[in-house]
Amino acid sequence: MKIAFVVGENSSDRLGAALIRGLRNQHPGTVEVTGLGGDAMAAEGLVSLFDIDELSIVGVGAILARLPQLIGRIGQTVRHILAEEPDALVVIDSYAFSHRVARRVRKARPELPIINYVPPAVWAYHPERSTTMAGYIDRAICVFPFEPSFHARYGGPPATYVGHPLMHEPHLAAIMTRLDAAPALSRPKSPPTLLILPGSRRGEVNRLSRDFGKTLELLNARMPGVRALLPAVPRLRGLIEEKTAAWAVKPEIVTGEAEKWAAFAAADAALAASGTVALELALAGVPMALCYRLDPIGYVLRHLITGWTAALPNYITDHPLVPEHFHEFIRPEALARRLQRLLTDTPERLAQVEGFREIRQKMAISADPGDAAAAIVLAEIRARSMVLPPFPDPLSD
Repeated sequence: MKIAFVVGENSSDRLGAALIRGLRNQHPGTVEVTGLGGDAMAAEGLVSLFDIDELSIVGVGAILARLPQLIGRIGQTVRHILAEEPDALVVIDSYAFSHRVARRVRKARPELPIINYVPPAVWAYHPERSTTMAGYIDRAICVFPFEPSFHARYGGPPATYVGHPLMHEPHLAAIMTRLDAAPALSRPKSPPTLLILPGSRRGEVNRLSRDFGKTLELLNARMPGVRALLPAVPRLRGLIEEKTAAWAVKPEIVTGEAEKWAAFAAADAALAASGTVALELALAGVPMALCYRLDPIGYVLRHLITGWTAALPNYITDHPLVPEHFHEFIRPEALARRLQRLLTDTPERLAQVEGFREIRQKMAISADPGDAAAAIVLAEIRARSMVLPPFPDPLSD
């Protein structure tokens, strides 16, 4: 059996690797893999068509600047997949790139099962994408429990929640187990510890660092002795050290996965750039305030975002559990006061802690996400091979 993948980000690369392992666990014969992937999938035998870092582009302006190159890579990827003649195509995340490939492959090979692992966030913006997907995606595999209902509402492809990979992250799983066993651990310490998370991309760090530094300064004046921890991804540590050098109150910068999760376990509250880290914090039981600044072009186009929130914890609980601050509403004086409330035993803190317990319950899974996703892919292959007759090779014309 041969499976083609189109994966454009490192987070998706880890999902792809887990899916490959699941396929090999459940398929009695050899499983070959081809297409696009990163280091984790390379360890499972995938030789990527090109370096997927080329697709890790953030911001409308950056995408426009690289558009000719991206269009060329789309054509190259489609030709490669058609030439490889796989038994199924799995596209993971990276909607702008992967779905353009999927549509062209569906047109050339309508009999080929196409599965979308991590479908686009139709719950946040562009809900019409779900309806369109039904024409070229046979099955959606979701990592959030609320997603299947959105796809059903918009007439999208059948969708199944298999669990978020964070639920099986060993360090985080240990924190969640400890919280559920001893709820008293959710009470703040004295002096408290604040987690500062300015983002995992250079643009995020550049746009938020000054406000985060000023917020920490004001918070320290209100709560003398507050400890600040800043987990930094290795590639951004130099930039973060440069930015925090000008802060009046210096955070303790740590690097590495084990150090990051140790900081999460020690934190009483967090000031973070809005993103996936909000879900990590929620699962770890850390109350938070979220901030975000779009790049200039993204700010002009912000009206295209139709979702009522940008915070994943809010979507999962279906109410504004965690506060969000955008652009002109990122005011250090207000943030310092909000964080002080979250770092002490207050109703605001208790509301988030209770909401995070609900999130852990809703996201709980019994099977490994990679194995569950593999079962769906295999079921789609079997359904297509049983129902449809062989299709002539479109490249033979």
